[in-house]
Amino acid sequence: MKYTQLGRTGLKVSRLVLGTMNFGPQTDEPTSHGILDAALDAGLNFVDTANVYGWGENKGRTEEIIGTWFAQGGGRREKTVLATKVYGSMSREGETWPNEDRLSALNIRRAVDASLKRLGTDYIDLYQFHHVDRATPFEEVWQAVDVLIQQGKVLYAGSSNFPGYKIAQANETAARRGMVGLVSEQCLYNLYERRAEMEVIPAAQEYGLGVIPWSPLHGGLLGGVLKKEVEGKRRTEGRAAATLADPTVRAKFQAYEDLLDKHGLEPGEVGLAWLLTRPGVTGPIVGPRTVEQLESALRALELELSDELLTGLDEIFPGPGPSPEAFAW
Repeated sequence: MKYTQLGRTGLKVSRLVLGTMNFGPQTDEPTSHGILDAALDAGLNFVDTANVYGWGENKGRTEEIIGTWFAQGGGRREKTVLATKVYGSMSREGETWPNEDRLSALNIRRAVDASLKRLGTDYIDLYQFHHVDRATPFEEVWQAVDVLIQQGKVLYAGSSNFPGYKIAQANETAARRGMVGLVSEQCLYNLYERRAEMEVIPAAQEYGLGVIPWSPLHGGLLGGVLKKEVEGKRRTEGRAAATLADPTVRAKFQAYEDLLDKHGLEPGEVGLAWLLTRPGVTGPIVGPRTVEQLESALRALELELSDELLTGLDEIFPGPGPSPEAFAW
């Protein structure tokens, strides 16, 4: 396993992050525990979740599954860098009540304690704001986080889905309070979706945040979806089907698969390996439903992408270019 430091911190994390959103809704508890064990055996120490995972009436279920895994002992909690998130409403259907979502000091306090209980631990390594809360000033957010750090319940804070200017606002506010501020940003970033390169990633690099891409294969589209369609191994539905309905976009994915077939490489592994070459990226989040899918993701760590291949990928999926040159003279 390869490790790096998370942003400007001294915290060492694996270059792949185990995403757990499927634990509960898609993957049962025994299989989820098997994936967690396999990840730890491979040296993958960075596990990402969120309080709302489990969804619907089962919000919090994913954290509970991780908690029962920690309870098995064997150094599982001590070896794991645990990240979870706060923002989404934890109210049940028909029971919506004020202050059970977003980033008020009250909700942050309650949400941390509830997550700790579900996770069966007394601290969270990385506590992430799942979305921007435009109604709550960062002064209030950092006051709440400062208390949690003093209590030993949280070690670091990170963001998710923040635009560049909000990363700047958050960290400038933290600096005025003498706090470390955000140390990571979890954003949508992959070969197909590269808009983060304009503002988000430059802001993260400027402020020393590690970048943690989610949906690194864009919902499976970068995992060889067209070949799988032909072979009858996958039926494309939902957002993926809508994306591929555009003939121009479909042609890009076909060119991508043809290029990698020429090089004898697996599309999903290349999609992850490409992200590992990108400046500022700590590691992409992989969300396996099975141990076999995890093993495939781990192989991406061993791939060395040639300059020729990287150039070919850029030609198929060009980035937006640096800001402001991308949109100004």
